[in-house]
Amino acid sequence: MKVLLINGSPHEQGCTNRALEEVASSLKANGVDSEIFWIGKGSIRGCVACGTCGGVSNKCVFDDKVNEALEKMKEADALIVGSPVYYASLNGSLSAFLDRMFYAGACFHHKPAAAVASARRAGTTATLDIIQKYFTISQMPIVSSQYWNMVHGSSAEDVEKDLEGLQTMRTLGKNMAWMLKCIEAGKKAGIDIPDTEDKIKTNFIR
Repeated sequence: MKVLLINGSPHEQGCTNRALEEVASSLKANGVDSEIFWIGKGSIRGCVACGTCGGVSNKCVFDDKVNEALEKMKEADALIVGSPVYYASLNGSLSAFLDRMFYAGACFHHKPAAAVASARRAGTTATLDIIQKYFTISQMPIVSSQYWNMVHGSSAEDVEKDLEGLQTMRTLGKNMAWMLKCIEAGKKAGIDIPDTEDKIKTNFIR
């Protein structure tokens, strides 16, 4: 079992990464492998609605970090997305990244997921809500913790002082490991993933 953790911050070793490291450590302690994937600090194009990915499974027409993450997601059993908070929302680069990743990807259904936010002060709950919408439209069970999945601080050193935040991350790791083990046990017991119907798309304009 393996969890892909996406660091959506332009700072590779910043607050968001520190939170994800705590989750990864907890996953390891509970027998689950993980990998932290950094989206980098370069420009990330937004989705241009070209429709190309509809005919190419798990690939965006822009061949960049998004396609790298999709390749890793195909092999992963679960996903955790972490973002810093700037203007009361997730990082703009991560927003573009997730739009394209979820539009192009065919590898998310029924894989557990969780969102993590880091902020100096406020905007975390709005960020979590936005990220979780990607999961709920993709049939991904959301894994929770003992509190909303957030840490506070202006640096990784500040996050070290957020004892409740770090405990929340550890609990998230434990709960994610438990969920994956339950799914694995269910499969061994003959409980299959639900069939997915062909999607029916309607339009509000008649």
